[in-house]
Amino acid sequence: MFEKAFTPTSLKIRGVFRASRQRVFEAWTKPDLLKQWFHPAQGYSVPLAEVDLRVGGKYRLGMLPPDEEEMIAVSGEYREIEPWEKLVFTWSWESDDPETEETLVTVEFFDRGGHTEVVLTHERFLHPAARDRHVAGWEGCLTGLAALFDQQEV
Repeated sequence: MFEKAFTPTSLKIRGVFRASRQRVFEAWTKPDLLKQWFHPAQGYSVPLAEVDLRVGGKYRLGMLPPDEEEMIAVSGEYREIEPWEKLVFTWSWESDDPETEETLVTVEFFDRGGHTEVVLTHERFLHPAARDRHVAGWEGCLTGLAALFDQQEV
């Protein structure tokens, strides 16, 4: 379903979604929509989605694994915002783990005849193992995004 490419310190995933660029962009930037799809696997819920959509603004997303009581959270800062075209933001897991590094995510949105191709690039990993831990999570998120649009009219 998704096309993937890797370097030792980055990953790139491409997918096409049944919605306009505007709707897909909004799914990445509106808290009520993020809560519906931004989770790494089925069974997770997203009780927290905070978005200050401006360059220098912060975001914070909290995901609750199935049968768990403690939320895992990621946060960062928007570096670049081009409505319906591109989002660039930092990515940091909220954790006591000293291996947690700040990375960079770029999400590009391309019109494909009424559908939208999303190209997600996540880079600046310290090592391939850190990159590999994010691949399945992003695939889960993008699968949730596809499901969001499959439930709605295009």
